[in-house]
Amino acid sequence: MINSPSQLRCLTVAFAAFIAVVCIPGQAEKPSAEFLAENAAAMSKMMTGMAIKSSNDVDRDFASMMIPHHQGAIDMAEAELRHGHNEQLRRIAQEIIVDQQQEIAAMRLALGDALPASIAAPTRPVAAAPATSRHPTPRNAEYQP
Repeated sequence: MINSPSQLRCLTVAFAAFIAVVCIPGQAEKPSAEFLAENAAAMSKMMTGMAIKSSNDVDRDFASMMIPHHQGAIDMAEAELRHGHNEQLRRIAQEIIVDQQQEIAAMRLALGDALPASIAAPTRPVAAAPATSRHPTPRNAEYQP
């Protein structure tokens, strides 16, 4: 039983120390683990997408490999925006998203492919849904704005 204000202060300080040592580091690791998992998934998806069977058309093969490569950069930049704190890196991530989207669109247009519908960039992951485009991306299948 606590009998004095000094015992209460002591108990409060001990409890605060416990939280700082035990609870907070676990919470700090969660965003990092989520970020690393999202990046690993983006890299895996990118590498799978880049492993194409040749069409014997150099231009089409180039674009078919570069589109998932650029989408991988977009996916990683989105993870930075969800989890990162450095404002300079967050701005770079935003620029990467815009630049890579423009290059993907330019490659699809150069090949005569249709462009997917434009939607807002996602800010958080949601449950996976079936892909609906020829070149599925987290933008149109697995994420919501």
